Amino acid sequence: MRPAGTPVDPRLLDEAAQWLARLHAGRPSAADLRGCEAWRNQSPEHQRVWQSAEQLSRRFGAVPAAVGMPVLDRRRDAAGRRALLRTVALLLGVPSAAWIGYRTLPWQAIGADVSTATGERRHLTLPDGSGLDLNTASAVSLDFDDTQRLLRHRAGEILIETAPDPRPFLVQTAHASLRALGTRFVVRSDDARGRLSVLEGAVEIRPARDPGAPVIVPAGRQAFFSATTVSAPRALAAGADAWARGVLYAEEMRLADFAAELARYRSGALHCDPAAAEIRVSGAFQLDDTDRILELLAQTLPVRIESRTRYWVTIAAR
Repeated sequence: MRPAGTPVDPRLLDEAAQWLARLHAGRPSAADLRGCEAWRNQSPEHQRVWQSAEQLSRRFGAVPAAVGMPVLDRRRDAAGRRALLRTVALLLGVPSAAWIGYRTLPWQAIGADVSTATGERRHLTLPDGSGLDLNTASAVSLDFDDTQRLLRHRAGEILIETAPDPRPFLVQTAHASLRALGTRFVVRSDDARGRLSVLEGAVEIRPARDPGAPVIVPAGRQAFFSATTVSAPRALAAGADAWARGVLYAEEMRLADFAAELARYRSGALHCDPAAAEIRVSGAFQLDDTDRILELLAQTLPVRIESRTRYWVTIAAR
């Protein structure tokens, strides 16, 4: 038996990643299946590494969307396969990093009508003409009929601009039901709570387990909500919808908080050294190049960027 904590042969990690990529990049051939079986049977260590790969596949519902999509997209096949290989190798070699690296991947996306992977943003027009933007690692399902326009918010963050229609526009989250009152608004949800930011019009919040009167949040205000409570509406944070334009906006933001926001748009783990946590960050940063954002931080703040791999990065104090 392999002693706990003994490093895995990097060659085996790479080979396991190669086989996982091959078997998930379309319909594998009989030769692929025979080849993978022969590789697994070479040694107990081959078997152990492959079992870890299979566990990852089952845990994430096959290859995670942020990894698998580039492989399935033939136009980006080579780059996507390389990204898959690097990521799977990291997950197999550092199991604890799997939970950190994929904390923003929406498992709730399984069965969703529309979803985005980590770092992806998407805009679409709904059947009633309303506009919907999905931020990174987000998922929604639609249930429009003759009586209502219901959008089930499964994960992440969305921006909605409702179109005129006699049917009510409702957003159902894990914590509350939101009713748009002729409006443009942002909803962000995680396991603990949700946040509503109203840009135009107003939105009514009704917590899932609170039978009391709903709370109406007007334009220019935001509120946090859980299944039982709604916070008092407060002034809307600057740049609440900047992400829809590809911008991460910060105004005197703690570096630790900025790093947590930036991490939502990157695969892998992004840490902030506690010694640098209170440094303040201001600016408008282009989300399409998160590596460049890290470079800018190192150029303008007393910090350095430490990269063990592309998927394990620390912002450290200088």
